Amino acid sequence: MINKVILIGNVGADPEVRTLESGVKVARVRLATTERIYNRQTQEARDHTEWHTITLWRNLADTADRFVKKGSQIYVEGKIRSNEWTDQSGAKRYGIEIMADDMKLLGRRSDSQGGPTAGNYGQERQPSGGYAGGGAPAGASAAQEPVLPSPADDIDDLPF
Repeated sequence: MINKVILIGNVGADPEVRTLESGVKVARVRLATTERIYNRQTQEARDHTEWHTITLWRNLADTADRFVKKGSQIYVEGKIRSNEWTDQSGAKRYGIEIMADDMKLLGRRSDSQGGPTAGNYGQERQPSGGYAGGGAPAGASAAQEPVLPSPADDIDDLPF
């Protein structure tokens, strides 16, 4: 069986980050994905936006805490998880979240906090095109800025 989700979207609010008593960091991000739906009968296109709750743990949560903010464009790979709980009024509630296995920051470097000017954008690009599998900037110390994809990696340039 396969349970795999890939999303690219914009963050709707700054991440909610907590540190558990055990010291493990967890972050929750609300991600909007939008698709254009074309109605052939009316010759009109409309946008349909879907909101996703993304849960990130440990290094991914730390990366989200340091680099993700409202409006950031991110790539997320993970698994769908359904939840059931009882709210304060005693009613059963249901929800779906994405448990992230990987996250990459997308967009222009100047969009990130303290990013360089557009003049030197993409000059320090690594072969992986972004973050290594653990969600931490590849080869970066805590003081370094993440390496983001170059403009040539624009999602509109993909062949599918």
